[in-house]
Amino acid sequence: MYGYGIGWGWMVLMPLAWIILFGLIVWAVLRLTPRGPGRDAGTARRESAREVLDRRYAAGEIDGDDYRRMRGDLDGGGEP
Repeated sequence: MYGYGIGWGWMVLMPLAWIILFGLIVWAVLRLTPRGPGRDAGTARRESAREVLDRRYAAGEIDGDDYRRMRGDLDGGGEP
């Protein structure tokens, strides 16, 4: 029986090789699939209050007087 077959060393290493292969497949699937509604959902930057105000003014949701008043409030020039 000596010299035939793969030996007991391979019998120990084979399950370990399957576990490593399975782990690599799971890691690759998790790495390549999106997480949630957006691909970079975890790293998305939130708009600042000033950016929201600028966007609303540019879209015409607020007029110039409201924009200047709210901008003054944000910059610290408004009354408490």
